[in-house]
Amino acid sequence: MTADTEVRQIAEEIVAREGGYVNDPDDPGGATNYGVTIHTLRRLGLDLDGDGDVDARDVQRLSRVQAVEIFIQHYFARPRIAELPEVLHATVFDMYVNAGGNAVKILQRLLAEMGEPVTVDGAIGPQTIAAAARAYGKAPGHLADAYGIARRNYYFALADARPASRKYARTRAGGKGGWIRRAEEFISPHFHLSEAQFRARVASWG
Repeated sequence: MTADTEVRQIAEEIVAREGGYVNDPDDPGGATNYGVTIHTLRRLGLDLDGDGDVDARDVQRLSRVQAVEIFIQHYFARPRIAELPEVLHATVFDMYVNAGGNAVKILQRLLAEMGEPVTVDGAIGPQTIAAAARAYGKAPGHLADAYGIARRNYYFALADARPASRKYARTRAGGKGGWIRRAEEFISPHFHLSEAQFRARVASWG
């Protein structure tokens, strides 16, 4: 499988994970289709219905194929994720779709914790690329897990701070919500939270 094919496959998986059109008032992203938000369409100037503006109707018209191309071009190639160690490609790509530059800040904070000098600015440049390469050299079997755990902690912190977001981290039945399950797709099973650990972590939410 070529590198381009692998990236396209990751993008297809993200689109499948994101699902179709939603417009949840509790989601700061607003109207979203296949994971592409109305803010992204406006930033890219994609007036898909040709009526002179970009609104929720344009989001609804977005096709799966268009979403995949947007992700590859604007959420993988442009942020320079390809220049990170390959073990990080899928998880950072997925998180970049979900959280934009915060995906990179999570990585940069992790690299700093690993003793690598790096500025936490949300942009992948020569400093972050070199730091990630050195970190991978020190812990090749653990870097992706460490990033996934940091990502999971980021979601927990969001839900701690914003009660309206807790429904994305915990289901109505009290189990792991979509955010946590999504993060753990990129973490080795050994590091997944057990149901008891998860419930203990969110107990303070009431």
